[in-house]
Amino acid sequence: MRHSQLVALVASFSVLSLALGPAHGQQPATTPAQLPQTPSFSVGVDVVSLNVTVSDPAARFITDLEQDDFQVFEDGVKQDVTFFNKTNLPIALSLLVDTSASMESRLPIAQEAAIGFAHKLREQDLAEVIDFDSRVVILQTFTNRASELEQAIRRTSSGGSTSMYNAVYIALKDLKKIVATQVDDIRRQAIVVLSDGEDTSSLLPFEEVLDLAKRSETAIYAIGLRTNDGSASRGFKEAEFVLKQLAQETGGRAFFPNQVTELKAIYDQIADELSSQYTVGYSSKNQRRDGAWRRVVVRVARSSAIPRTKQGYFAPSR
Repeated sequence: MRHSQLVALVASFSVLSLALGPAHGQQPATTPAQLPQTPSFSVGVDVVSLNVTVSDPAARFITDLEQDDFQVFEDGVKQDVTFFNKTNLPIALSLLVDTSASMESRLPIAQEAAIGFAHKLREQDLAEVIDFDSRVVILQTFTNRASELEQAIRRTSSGGSTSMYNAVYIALKDLKKIVATQVDDIRRQAIVVLSDGEDTSSLLPFEEVLDLAKRSETAIYAIGLRTNDGSASRGFKEAEFVLKQLAQETGGRAFFPNQVTELKAIYDQIADELSSQYTVGYSSKNQRRDGAWRRVVVRVARSSAIPRTKQGYFAPSR
């Protein structure tokens, strides 16, 4: 959820308090001549929220930076960072598993790797499990119980074709329903999707799914599992391009292991990254509500530090 939504929510509570008037037992305030006054309150503003991962050249995460270490540029214009959080915010996560027929021999190992990842989630985190082949099935709705996530992952079975675009679209829509009502409910959002080939049966085109991903607050972590000999068919090369696009545009990462046994280490890397991120926010100096795409670049005032976040966002529309 955008920080701006929470600010607007707080403002709405202020309006409600004013509308209800003084609390029971209190006398209403008076003014000379009892003139009516127009109540004043803070109005929410649009704050662009960025989840930023910072690593060194050896891919080790850097977690000791402060707000002054970050510079944010929107369409080349430096912005003023007004919101900063380096604590480990809760996560809302969709775990997507490809269960098409081509995964049959590798699914048991993939299941164990995904289960290990589920058990790394904390009590304050929420996750759902979605499997996809010819159909998309939500096997477990959002929960913080690792045992329920494990049971759902173990129920996956292989068969059918691949409808990854449909699955990502459904996951993005589901995550949009996770709405914060107070500060403690603010969650970073992520999708972790495992697939071993190109999409062959989605009803939605990739462009529509990518557009929805770019409009979301969700980072996508994509795992493209190659064949055992490391070769890549023409179809997989297309899938590789798709997975890279989804990850790069949303500030996530893409992985392309040659062996299914590498999955555990990859899920561990994703879990470590999700627990090592900063949240940086700013109110754009460009106040035009034109719905245009705005490119965002984050820089860090430390030599050799490599920041990564989503590549931009769509401005609000009138």
